[in-house]
Amino acid sequence: MNEKFQGMMQAELDRLEREGLTLRIRTLDSEQGPACTIDGKYVVNLAANNYLGIIGRTDVKEAAKKAIDEFGVGSGAVKTIIGNTRLIVEGERSLAKFKEVEDVLMYQGGLTANAGAIPALVHDGDLIFSDELNHASIIDGCRLSRAKIMPFKHCDVASLEDKIKEYESEPGTKMVITDGVFSMDGDIAPLPDIVEVAKRYGAVTMVDDAHGEGVLGNHGRGIVNHFHLEGEVDVEVGTMSKAFGVVGGYVAGTHTLVEYLKNKSRTILFSSTMTPADAGAILKVIDILTESDDLVRKLWENAAYFKAKMKAYGFDTWRSETPITPVIIGDGRLAKSLSGKLFEKGVFAQSLGFPTVPQGLARIRCMLCSMHTKEQLDFAADMFHESALELGILKS
Repeated sequence: MNEKFQGMMQAELDRLEREGLTLRIRTLDSEQGPACTIDGKYVVNLAANNYLGIIGRTDVKEAAKKAIDEFGVGSGAVKTIIGNTRLIVEGERSLAKFKEVEDVLMYQGGLTANAGAIPALVHDGDLIFSDELNHASIIDGCRLSRAKIMPFKHCDVASLEDKIKEYESEPGTKMVITDGVFSMDGDIAPLPDIVEVAKRYGAVTMVDDAHGEGVLGNHGRGIVNHFHLEGEVDVEVGTMSKAFGVVGGYVAGTHTLVEYLKNKSRTILFSSTMTPADAGAILKVIDILTESDDLVRKLWENAAYFKAKMKAYGFDTWRSETPITPVIIGDGRLAKSLSGKLFEKGVFAQSLGFPTVPQGLARIRCMLCSMHTKEQLDFAADMFHESALELGILKS
């Protein structure tokens, strides 16, 4: 045992504890839903990415079970050898039709999509212009590419254009990358303006639609559909682990893009494919969203209702434009105390502090679901108010 190494880790854990930044990983004891049992306690759940309540749908579970019966529990290999099940192929075709693109390549998750696609598309000598608040998986993918990374101010198209102008004469591929919906603030990227600037300077555009898939656009088709930009965005990345309720990711675009990534993306070439259960479930979810937008509309209705309740109580929900509802507290330790008090009262809502969010902007992030009842949302808002009064966050 290397005692110096152990001591280094313990010192950092001690620092995190002093600053109120240590993570408590709770245990889910029941099916994920708008209310569920966590650490043995039944609570209203405001922490999941299960936007449409898909995780608990009987028809989706049956589709997953059927896939296991037909193909087993795992793929057993990478896509390029013998891991490419018929269900994955059908899922790629169905998702391409749903997204209104030429082709789709399924990955094991959203993180592996970014980690595999970005380094395959840009390299040493190329330039990436990345929103400063992009998700960690985008940041990691950019670093792996060895391209020069130029952050631009959050959702600031003028800042983006200034950066591109500064490096306009540089050789190599120039790629602009942005999240579609930003997971901490709940705001939406100004994608039409980003695309316009990128086209003007000959740059490639890439959007990660993880929190827009199943949320934005007609029937939840995502941010590109939301802004009517079909055919204008070069690379769309997404995940199935949020609104779609399973595990998996994808890259969508032209047939050429997909064929290139099949041959060049290391997370495709060196990691086994998604499980048959996930692939079978994804097919069913696409059918559900294609047939009806009821779940999407209910999600937005619940989000508007909850935000109005919280604002009426005096809470600051920051710049959210989506069902992601940050409740700004400011101090990280205070946010953590509020999260703990809420759990005691029957509401699970996670606190987030630095470095996940900037210093001074610690918050409780509330994630709304189409399956939340008005009674559950009323209860959650009331417990927020009661707890904030007890902690002195709000004044009576």
